[in-house]
Amino acid sequence: MCIMEKAERKQLNIFSHQVKAGRRTYYFDVKATKSGDDFFVIITESRRIDDQKKEKQKIFLYKEDFRKFSTAITVAINHIEEKLNSATVAVSDLRN
Repeated sequence: MCIMEKAERKQLNIFSHQVKAGRRTYYFDVKATKSGDDFFVIITESRRIDDQKKEKQKIFLYKEDFRKFSTAITVAINHIEEKLNSATVAVSDLRN
């Protein structure tokens, strides 16, 4: 496979946003599908292990799941902010 064929097979990067958080960096990349008629998001967590190594984790989020994902993350964040941060709660007390 030549270099041009490899480049054509890659999804087109439409938009990218970076969030730096200490040793971690989060990337939110909007890409077009290979057919070019739809879009999806790749959320990448890049974490420095040491000065030489980085570890990456990716989540591929497809258009039909955007609202469900957005709702779930909002519910989780609200739960932490409203319930867990308002009281002194040990993690061991929360386990079933």
